[in-house]
Amino acid sequence: MTTQDLPSRTEFHILDTLTLSDRQFLRGEAEGARTQIVGALTLAQRLTPQPVVVLMHGSGGIGPSVELWARQINAAGYAAFLIDGFTGRGLVSVSGDQAKLGRLAFTLDIYRALEVLAKHPAVDASRVAVLGFSRGGQGALYSAMARFHKLWNRSGVTPAATLAVYPDCATRYLEDTAMVDAPIRVFHGTADDMNPLAPAAAHVERLKAAGCDAELLEYPGGHHGFDNPMGSAVWTDQPQSVRDCTIEEREPGLLVNAATGRPFTYEDPCVARGSHAGRDAVMGPQLREDVLAYLKALFG
Repeated sequence: MTTQDLPSRTEFHILDTLTLSDRQFLRGEAEGARTQIVGALTLAQRLTPQPVVVLMHGSGGIGPSVELWARQINAAGYAAFLIDGFTGRGLVSVSGDQAKLGRLAFTLDIYRALEVLAKHPAVDASRVAVLGFSRGGQGALYSAMARFHKLWNRSGVTPAATLAVYPDCATRYLEDTAMVDAPIRVFHGTADDMNPLAPAAAHVERLKAAGCDAELLEYPGGHHGFDNPMGSAVWTDQPQSVRDCTIEEREPGLLVNAATGRPFTYEDPCVARGSHAGRDAVMGPQLREDVLAYLKALFG
């Protein structure tokens, strides 16, 4: 990167959102705590209005990997809007205790970001992509559901594409193959033992069978977080994973552990601890290259 790749301007925007339980979100109930979070808009060095990529971090918050994504997106000539879904909620990480925040909270945050971007004169609201990672990948992926758009998206913006990187796909929601009319791309390492590949692959196949423009790109040997530019893949005992769970929404707002038939909780025996995560020196750069190439094909 050179100075020509730096953003021409950085702005911090307050997002008025809600902190909802998954039940509240799924039922369209807006009685959760009113919350203010922040999004950082970085504009590329090009004429405005310009395309923008909404970035949604994972369970560990904003780290070097997502920061690098924003810089690379700016260098490619696009604006980046990086949502911080944690600080305004008094959180630093939920990796070790996923119950601290509903899994769909980030989906609502993405919609609130679209409300800001829809009104911004430097942004082309007809050329918005959503890119999320891990928990944020789940939030991004399901933000493309038509049901959730109808319940919560007040922006008038339908993203031109949704990109989800190693999302958790252990949950089947009602109507979760009825998507907005825009492409979906999922990027996943084959060695991921936090959010395994198999459920994501199965979900993509369900989307394709329903007529969606959905594709899965696999990265051999890639662990969770394999796009991290620092360190290497290591095992840690702390992360909490639903890799052994199958969760189903049986009626609006009711998430059930399919193995027990009872409402799912993070105390269920299927919830596991520990996973590998970290840099893959070959597959990480390849993922970044693939995503940026897709954005170029999408936006020009």
